[in-house]
Amino acid sequence: MAKKSTVKVRLVPEEKTDSKFYYYAKKPTAGLKAKDKLRLKKYNPATQKHEWFVEKKLPPHSK
Repeated sequence: MAKKSTVKVRLVPEEKTDSKFYYYAKKPTAGLKAKDKLRLKKYNPATQKHEWFVEKKLPPHSK
């Protein structure tokens, strides 16, 4: 079986990391961009503004 070429990451607001709103994005697992933390400017409906969202680890899932 082949290795995954992308990994799913959660994007949370840079200002308020405990916010209820977040985005999911795919990030490459290999190459130059794999080492950098993802940082995107997205719309936050809680504050009704465009804000910087940064990558944060996904919470562990339970079975």
